[in-house]
Amino acid sequence: MRHNKHHASLGVTVEHRRAMLSNLAASLITHGRIQTTLTKARALRPFIEKVITKAKHAAAKTEKKDALHLRRLALSDVRDETAVTLLFNEKYKDFVNRPGGYTRIYKLGPQRLGDAAEMALIEFVKAEDEGYKKSKGRKSAKSKKAKAAAPAEASAAPAPTETTPETK
Repeated sequence: MRHNKHHASLGVTVEHRRAMLSNLAASLITHGRIQTTLTKARALRPFIEKVITKAKHAAAKTEKKDALHLRRLALSDVRDETAVTLLFNEKYKDFVNRPGGYTRIYKLGPQRLGDAAEMALIEFVKAEDEGYKKSKGRKSAKSKKAKAAAPAEASAAPAPTETTPETK
């Protein structure tokens, strides 16, 4: 049975996939954004977000041994010590007030020439970026017509102008 095995296999062995995601995560941490295939970017997103969450939790810990444990867990995932140090010392501050969704994936238009793979750009979301707002639901047709009529009436009525008498 194939239960609990839902992840992108990327057409490689387990060891190769772990190493590839580790290298992609290290590049993303050091550079802030990377260009890769869409499938790899989608596989990288949950991987890097779990590592960032570990960095946030380590910063919130009061005891040094707990923070060290989380750092070592992250180091077992991202096998680049300089990238993990950069994340745990500096970059985690960008995500302190963000409850998740630390990365954003943009689809790039042209496909790769060699194999026609869809390309994507994955980047960290800035701390002050609010992103897209969810809509409250569908608006009724009456409210749309009322809002459309209100600006039309306001533009039809001329605005009153003040005239000041000129004295000589």
